[in-house]
Amino acid sequence: MRVLFSGPLSVERITVNIANLPTSLDGTILVHLSDLHYDGLRLSDEMLEQAIKVSNEAEPDLVVLTGDYVTDDPSPIHQLVQHLKHLQTRAGICACLGNHDLYYKYSRSTITDAFTSIDVQVLWNEIGYPLGSELPFVGLADYWSGKFDPTILDQLDPNIPRIVLSHNPDTFEFVQKWRVDLQLSGHTHGSQIVIPGVGPLVVYYYKVIRKIPRKIRKYIPFLRGGCAKVVRHWEWAQGFHQVGNNQLYVNRGLGTYPPGRLFCPPEVTIITLKSAE
Repeated sequence: MRVLFSGPLSVERITVNIANLPTSLDGTILVHLSDLHYDGLRLSDEMLEQAIKVSNEAEPDLVVLTGDYVTDDPSPIHQLVQHLKHLQTRAGICACLGNHDLYYKYSRSTITDAFTSIDVQVLWNEIGYPLGSELPFVGLADYWSGKFDPTILDQLDPNIPRIVLSHNPDTFEFVQKWRVDLQLSGHTHGSQIVIPGVGPLVVYYYKVIRKIPRKIRKYIPFLRGGCAKVVRHWEWAQGFHQVGNNQLYVNRGLGTYPPGRLFCPPEVTIITLKSAE
């Protein structure tokens, strides 16, 4: 298996405060994995097994997966689930789907059926209660699917905390009218190339591209504006963000696209939920 350069796996540990979190759920541990792109090129079995080992050692209450399990052909999902079935949790695994999981008309059903075979709950504009009725998990359809529907949040009592799974972090902009104690996303791969002490290279890409006439950009591949097709909010490319009382965490993902990663390692996120004072 030939794999793109990604660097060593990074384990990020964060604590997220949630208002009205029941005492029984104070200290709940989530493991967040995203963007595996399991296709024989973008993620090695060695890296995947290491991520599973890290997750199991954290003894999570729940594992959450936020999309892009394959790249285009969905058939590798059958091999992927043979690895993921070794994830150990108290309350199971919840997942939403990403844009690459919808590449063909049959991709969604193929991936959903494979996950269901190992008892992974796939939420598509649905509400799940893996940790009980006091902390619902809302899984949204991918933003680019044409089925993205955050109005499902209207079904929840605004006094009840909730966690949203949504592959594309741009969707955080569109859920601001609702209470979102924590949205978990991926999709960006953290931008893959980061300038230490400065941030994602793509942010500076936009500063450059705006100064070059469009008629010239089309002759320079790097300046054709492809980054805008990934996300609009590159300021949310990775890590923790807050808008008002709503909170977002964006995982850098496990899989890697060309040309590789630089100062932006693949990630397993271990999240501890705490009751806000």
